[in-house]
Amino acid sequence: QVQLVESGGGLVQAGGSLRLSCATSGRTFSKYPMGWFRQAPGKEREFVAAINWSGSITYISDSVKGRFTISRDNAKNTMYLQMNSLKPEDTAVYYCAAGSVATNPYAYAYWGQGTQVTVSS
Repeated sequence: QVQLVESGGGLVQAGGSLRLSCATSGRTFSKYPMGWFRQAPGKEREFVAAINWSGSITYISDSVKGRFTISRDNAKNTMYLQMNSLKPEDTAVYYCAAGSVATNPYAYAYWGQGTQVTVSS
């Protein structure tokens, strides 16, 4: 069983930055590919980024490319999402997930509880 806990969300002005963290339990963190998704009110869960088990391959959604960076530290059992140049349309609950690098959320076996990111204009 893998447990995921997100942190780092909050309220930020447009143009600002936040770094989200996803801490995991268990000794098998380094075996799992992982991803970040987000969900705004009234919208479907949207793929943001994904990373392979070693961190050598990353995938970024076109909507955040050039602004967001995904990374992981297997020694710390933690994945990160660095978000720069934030826009009001980035406002959503952000979720980390484990088990895939797919853009389809149903491909992921484990999910965190989510952290709110609000970007004011």
